[in-house]
Parts: sequence; C-alpha cells; structure tokens
Amino acid sequence: MSFIPDIQAFCCHYTSQQSCAENHGGLQEDGFPENITINRLSCSGMIKVSALLQAFENGADGVYVAGCPKDECHNIMGSQRAAKKVAAVKKALAELDVEPERIEMYHLERGLSPQFIAAGQEMEARIKELGPSPFKGEKK
Repeated sequence: MSFIPDIQAFCCHYTSQQSCAENHGGLQEDGFPENITINRLSCSGMIKVSALLQAFENGADGVYVAGCPKDECHNIMGSQRAAKKVAAVKKALAELDVEPERIEMYHLERGLSPQFIAAGQEMEARIKELGPSPFKGEKK
C-alpha cells in the first residue's frame, strides 16, 4: 500500500473562491489531489500559528497556506502576515528536528488559477517524498 499523505490547505477566500465555488470535485478533474482538505479563510492573514501547529497535531503530514500575491492582497498585508506565521512554524519544526518543508506559503493570483492546482500538486509530491509525519506516532 502506497503512502497517501494527509495535507491541510488554508486558503484565502479571494485566492480560492472561484476554484472552490462550483464544486470541489471539479478541482479533482483538473488534477487537484483528493487527499488535500481545503480550509477556507476570509484572509490568509487570519490564520493563527496555533491552527497551523494543530493541523500537524491532528495528523496532517503537510500543511500549506495559499494567499494573495504579496503586493496585491485584498486585505492590504494579510498574505504577508500569513507568510511570517508560516516562517515561524517552519522554524519551530526545524527546532523539533522535523522537516520544515512540511509547511509552505503560496502567493497565488486571485480567482480560478492553474497555480492553485499546481500548488496542491507540488505539496502532494513533496510530502510523498518526505513520508508520513513524525507526529503521527505521538498520539495517545
């Protein structure tokens, strides 16, 4: 049996709205991995470091945040705030001797974008290469 990673995506409403508005199944038809759970946010800047860490504690093998382009955020600097939070989690993972590549920030165009699907595919490939999260064995 091959490893199917559990990946949690936290996506800005504006970045994911057209990609998710119709139906999630349409994304899979376009190549978006089925094993990625999309958690929509009003703004990527609203994500909390604790929510990103909680995703790992809940069994995610990988986590990513999709927000607006750095200088084109609908909420002014939300995606830049999100990127700082992702960087903080990367640092925390590294301090725990866990691959910081398990979390990533993507700055994507708003609306229906092939980049949205490509980001999911990239994360799936990356996490498959890294293997299961080391946190999975720690649940009691």
